[in-house]
Amino acid sequence: MKKIIIMTLLALSISAFGAVKTYQVTGPVLEMTDSTIVVQKGKEKWEISKDASALVKGELKVGSKVTIEYFMTAKSIEAKEDKKAKK
Repeated sequence: MKKIIIMTLLALSISAFGAVKTYQVTGPVLEMTDSTIVVQKGKEKWEISKDASALVKGELKVGSKVTIEYFMTAKSIEAKEDKKAKK
């Protein structure tokens, strides 16, 4: 997969952070599992995590054109020291 987007849909975390910036992707569904959905966007395949709390309107199946609203959350951050600053 060219892009993997991690999405957390827990209501408590949404309310804890207040207004969360959301994004959208639209395209046909290529694959689905209980925890992921893969959508074709142009030449790229986007794999998006989902859970049981995701609101689904209409019949979700492979081949359906969907618009997915998601948000991004950092899972980990590693700051690298600037080697030039040491000199």
